[in-house]
Amino acid sequence: MEADELLVRVAGGDQKAFEELYGLVSGPVYGLVRRVVRDPAQSEEVAQEALLELWRSAARFDPGRGTALSWVLTLAHRRAVDRVRSARVAGEREQREARRGPGPAFDQVAEEVEAGLEREWVRRCLDRLTALQRQSVTLAYYDGYTYREVAERLSLPLGTVKTRMRDGLTRLRDCLGGAA
Repeated sequence: MEADELLVRVAGGDQKAFEELYGLVSGPVYGLVRRVVRDPAQSEEVAQEALLELWRSAARFDPGRGTALSWVLTLAHRRAVDRVRSARVAGEREQREARRGPGPAFDQVAEEVEAGLEREWVRRCLDRLTALQRQSVTLAYYDGYTYREVAERLSLPLGTVKTRMRDGLTRLRDCLGGAA
């Protein structure tokens, strides 16, 4: 039986006719798709999609406009070109995203240098405090003691420690403000 006649029967839902037509056209369909798409795995996928579309849209075939084989190969060619275009667009999108990128990469050396400079700046500012202010701030912020614990360790009234801390932190803020 000829492909044209088989396609007309497929349009009527004849599965047996589709099996025969599939046997006739699957080779040429795959060959055409393979030339357009080039990748064997994707070519198989696109050929299957084209043959599935053949089953679904067989009723649109008009024997007056050409042969069944040319109609089927047109379906396959369109699918193959769509796949190539889609892959190209996706590749271009990925390239744009890569160019845009997440920004500069993390520079561990620069981060370590910056952290070292910040530590040195804090040390210099701490050195500008009075000995009592420095001692109170160091116990609270570096050793993790509460105001009450600092007062007990230094054998000073709580109010005195709070005043020293407030004054020391104000001086530190003023000193470190120049570092920003």
